[in-house]
Amino acid sequence: MGENAWRRTDAWIFVSLVIASGAGRHRRSPTTRRPEGVRLADVLSTADHLDQSIPERHDIEEAIRRLLGAGLVDVADGWFRITPAGERLWRSRPTAGLATTVDTVQSVLDRRHAPGTAEWHLDEAEHAAAVQEYLVRTIPMPRQSPEGHSGRS
Repeated sequence: MGENAWRRTDAWIFVSLVIASGAGRHRRSPTTRRPEGVRLADVLSTADHLDQSIPERHDIEEAIRRLLGAGLVDVADGWFRITPAGERLWRSRPTAGLATTVDTVQSVLDRRHAPGTAEWHLDEAEHAAAVQEYLVRTIPMPRQSPEGHSGRS
């Protein structure tokens, strides 16, 4: 597969970013200073849900470079966003079940956009920290008995 063809990993990261974004639910309100978008740990969580694996650092870095260069995503200060062009691609894709969404999006990418190249680097420590944040979220919290209750009758 040449450099000018989209990879399944590109579509996987794109779909993960779209779903993690919650169709606008994380958008910044005009009255807050919180940036628009989602953090890497959110993207990793969704990617793991879709493919039962956490993307490697190099896979994320390559996919984001290609998606950035195609104008479909944006990354600033650690916040990942879908651009208006990315939203149009997502909203105009053929609908399919969640199990085939990544493959469907890869087909749409192949037909409508050329992969781009952009300068973007994901630091190994940043990736490791996001993986750790995601894994900590998945550990169930132990149930605690109400204060003062010893569990004995």
